[in-house]
Amino acid sequence: MRAAQHRVQIDWDFRGKDTRPMTHCFHDYPARMIPQIASKLLELFGSSAKKLFDPYCGTGTSLVEAQLKGIDAAGSDLNPLACLIAKAKTTPIRQQILDLYLKDFAEFAFKARFEGEPPVLPIPNFPNIDFWFQPDVIRKLTYLKKYIWQIDNEDVRDFFKVAYSETVRESSLTRNAEFKLFRMREKQMSSFNPDIYGIIENKLSRNRKGMLAYLATIKDSPRKASVTILDFNTVEGIPETLAKSDFDLVITSPPYGDSRTTVAYGQYSRLSSQWLDLQEPNLVDKKLMGGQSNGHIPKFECRTLDKAIKQICEVDHKRSLEIASFYIDLERSIHNVSPLIRRGGYVCYVVGNRRVKGVTLPTNQAIVSFFERNKFVHVDTFLRSIPNKRMPAKNSPTNEPGKLDTTMLNEYIVVLRKQK
Repeated sequence: MRAAQHRVQIDWDFRGKDTRPMTHCFHDYPARMIPQIASKLLELFGSSAKKLFDPYCGTGTSLVEAQLKGIDAAGSDLNPLACLIAKAKTTPIRQQILDLYLKDFAEFAFKARFEGEPPVLPIPNFPNIDFWFQPDVIRKLTYLKKYIWQIDNEDVRDFFKVAYSETVRESSLTRNAEFKLFRMREKQMSSFNPDIYGIIENKLSRNRKGMLAYLATIKDSPRKASVTILDFNTVEGIPETLAKSDFDLVITSPPYGDSRTTVAYGQYSRLSSQWLDLQEPNLVDKKLMGGQSNGHIPKFECRTLDKAIKQICEVDHKRSLEIASFYIDLERSIHNVSPLIRRGGYVCYVVGNRRVKGVTLPTNQAIVSFFERNKFVHVDTFLRSIPNKRMPAKNSPTNEPGKLDTTMLNEYIVVLRKQK
């Protein structure tokens, strides 16, 4: 029996709330789930949960919130940068230890400002480094990297790497207001002179405050919870380390569509990932759901989804193939995730319904349909506006000047329960 949809008595918008408390302040990232949503879902559907899984964990919002409530959590993501940030956000570092390393770094930065960098440094070698970074910036980032890589405490080193990643992005010649890689205009570049050491010091100071608030909160959690972060592809299958798991709850926000045409996670992460020596930064968008075309359009047995794809196919067959590839991958992922949930357990998917060629794709309904085939029952779908996500209000689907279309202004929180 399905509960009434779109309940109005629960405020899912959380307007005016601080969406970056504790370690949630670490690093910006595209289309993050805000912690208030994960926390509310844990209250509603995870009061007795002991184990949570997030198959597309991004930077670990749900993992942090589960940890704060004493719930063991596991997450996976195909973006190595996201996994690094999630690990740093869920790894406690004692204040005394952190402050010792921060004090040492302050002395390093002070000396670097007044004495400069060594004349000879092993400059990283990756494509177009001179296109995206000024020579002085390259030298300073290289010197910073050398210092950070020599930190002997892995957890502290990851803490510094997260701040370094943001410093890389903010000191690059990209237009930082956008997630995709677009170079600044010549006029902007002529006056662009980033304070590299100032940027990373500000990030470290902010993250230190977030860590201390996180430590103070986690101290009062019911139990010490573990967090495991993996980098496997749920479309291809589940690793043996999780295959026999019995999770009580899934709270996640999957991609809204293929990364190339929706939120460009790979492009956003590429420059930082190259400086961080992360694996295959140029291939992230191809690895994500819908990143490679399957070359056919199946019947998804979801009436509204099949209708929407057919409408798009009549206008642009190639585009409809790309869309179908995303939903093929999403259905496979759901099929693989479903056995991990115990009977009576809940899955909560926070999704947006994007528009392509003027057609709204009913991702929320597709998720219900895909899970129902895997012995789940639809519990509820909550509707929320998106006041806090960095998403454009309009985009240019044809790339023609002046031709704009509305993008996602709402999200759906889809809740299902596995049959007992």
